[in-house]
Amino acid sequence: MPASLHPVPPHVELVAAPAARLALKTDGPPRGLLDGAWWPRSRDLLSELPALTEVLDPLWGRITRIAVNSTYWPVVPRQVPAGGHIVKVGWFTTEIDPYKLLLLSYGTSRWDLLVVPPETGAESAARLMAAASDHSGPPLTASALMAADEARHGASVSVGRTGQTGRLIVGR
Repeated sequence: MPASLHPVPPHVELVAAPAARLALKTDGPPRGLLDGAWWPRSRDLLSELPALTEVLDPLWGRITRIAVNSTYWPVVPRQVPAGGHIVKVGWFTTEIDPYKLLLLSYGTSRWDLLVVPPETGAESAARLMAAASDHSGPPLTASALMAADEARHGASVSVGRTGQTGRLIVGR
């Protein structure tokens, strides 16, 4: 019987998308205007939002809608596939702080996250994420928190169209 040769398929390694970089307020008395911070790796919402919702769905319930200010996002998709469901994405220019992301879950819950620009250095991002997830800090808007950090530390984050008391969820 003649032998038949079958080519050996190349070894394929599946690589999971990196986890979202988040700092969230822990359970406690609600205080402040932010529920934490998110530090995306890029300004591509279509690739960044699925990782974010994958982490938040088990914590907050299925995220069904996300709203952003379109100022710093070159493209805002109308919907994003995330964890077996579709998340609707809306954009606003004046109604939402440019440095904030609004999330709505399946129920009636709402969360506001500071968006640390992807270009931000690790040290500044860590400070901003800690401040946004700190229960004891003053209630600041996302833009006020960014401005206060810049004034205090002098590091400006260039952006364009192209806590200790919080729970830190950091991906690589």
